[in-house]
Formats: sequence, structure tokens, C-alpha cells
Amino acid sequence: MNENIKGPEEKRVTFNKNRISWRIGLNNFAKHLFSLSTVFAVLVLGILLYQIIVNSIGWLDWQFLTSNLSIFPEKAGIKGAIIGTLYLMMIVIPVTLILGVSTAIYLEEYATEGRIQRIIKVNISNLASVPSVIFGLLGLTVFSRMLSLGSSIMAGGLTMSLLVLPIVVVASQEALRAVPGFLREASYGMGADKWTTIWRVVLPVSIPGILTGAILAISRAIGETAPLVVLGIPTLIMKIPTGVMDDFTVMPIQIYYWTLDTVLTPEYAYLASATIVVLLLTLFILNSVAIIIRNKFQKTF
Repeated sequence: MNENIKGPEEKRVTFNKNRISWRIGLNNFAKHLFSLSTVFAVLVLGILLYQIIVNSIGWLDWQFLTSNLSIFPEKAGIKGAIIGTLYLMMIVIPVTLILGVSTAIYLEEYATEGRIQRIIKVNISNLASVPSVIFGLLGLTVFSRMLSLGSSIMAGGLTMSLLVLPIVVVASQEALRAVPGFLREASYGMGADKWTTIWRVVLPVSIPGILTGAILAISRAIGETAPLVVLGIPTLIMKIPTGVMDDFTVMPIQIYYWTLDTVLTPEYAYLASATIVVLLLTLFILNSVAIIIRNKFQKTF
């Protein structure tokens, strides 16, 4: 009788041991698979960076940074592309920060809970994953043609602002949502109104998260090419822009142009590599600033 009862229990114990062993084996397999994937990705990235840096040696110098575009590779530079990028960011940064942070404040602090608010939040989150070329088509239709801005810096800046605006809104919402509720309650208890509480209490605490998201969004705007190609930004422009209504080019477009012309002029590959190094250094600096801001000013409550 006891043996009949013991038999099923032993089977269950054996079955559970087998399941645990199988799960441990699956976990080890997944761990090694993901480790190999990481090593492979880092290896490919290292090879690409090595190739780019080697090709840029001898071409990346002060003359390259301060010279205009030229049909002669040894005289060509990216001064116009750098100035065009700076002009572009002069539009993208204020438009994105003002609209993005204002939208996040309204949705998190003023809008009442309901279906409309949920729909707006879901659509904003979905816009952050829309392919960049779609924003280029939108900018071409609205800014270039309807508003007759053509391929000017203003059209490019507004288009890139639309591209990164959802990222800033979502990051700002998360930063505002992370502010502890007792800080708001303490401010209200001291007699402050809603806007004073937002301006004096909520925003100072959420600034690190907002700035981190904004800097990462700006980094994406600097490195994007597809929307500007759709807008018809010229790949070959000799003059330096002097205003927001001038035609312009940026570093990603310059890389695109030199990469295409490598077939005809092999030296353009070295110019493209040097420009990539400059662009990567710019993005690295921006991302480092975002990390420093987050670590230095982030508070734990």
C-alpha cells in the first residue's frame, strides 16, 4: 500500500527535477547566446570604427574643419556642413523644448483623466517609432510646398523638430511622472497654486530627466539623413549659409554625398570617414553630457 503511494510521489519529484534541469539548461543556453550576440555586435562595431579611423588619418585636420566644399578632395572641408548643422539646431532646440515640455506639462498636470487623454498619450508614444522618412514627406508637403519654405534651414529645422518632438514629450512625461506626490502636496499645503507648484517644485526636480531626453533627441536630429534627403536638401552646396532662409547642408548629407561619389573619386571615401569621425565625436559629447546631467542632478526621494 505504501509502495503504491510512494510511486506517484517519486514520479512527481523526478518530473520536477527534470523540469528544473531543463529550465537551468535553457537559461544557460540563452545566457551564452545573448553573450555571443553582444560580442558579435561589439566586434562588428569595433571593425567599423577601426576602418573609419584608419581612413580618416591624414585627412582630419584643422584645414578640413575650416575649409569649404571643393571639387578637389585635398582642398575640401566641412565648414559649410558644420555651420549648417549649427543653424539647424538653432531651430530644432527651442522649438522642440518649448513644444515638447509644454505638451508634457499639460498632459501630466492639467489634462483630466479620460479616453481622449489616453488616446493622445498612445498616439504620441506611437509617433516616436514612426520611420523618419515619413516625417520627411510631411515636412516636404507642409513646410516646403504649402508654406513655400523650399529646402531652407527653416524647413529642415521644423521637419527635424517634428521628428524628435515625440521623444521629448515622452521623456518629459516620464520625468514629471517620477516627481513624488508628497512634494506637490507639501507645496499645496503651503498655499501655492498649481502653476507655482509646477514652476517651483515639479520642474526643478524633473529637469535632469527632461534634459537627458532632450539631449538624446537632439543627438538623433543631428545624425538623421532621410528627412533631409526627402526635403531635397542639396548634396553639393558651395556657399556658407548666413540665415535661416538660406539653403544648407549638414554633416550626414555631406557623408551621403561623398559616399555616393566614391565610385568616381576614391579619395572621397577618406573625406567621408573624416566627417563620420567628427559626427561621432559630436554625438559622443552630447550623450556624455546627458549622462553627466542625469548623474549629477538626479535626486532620490
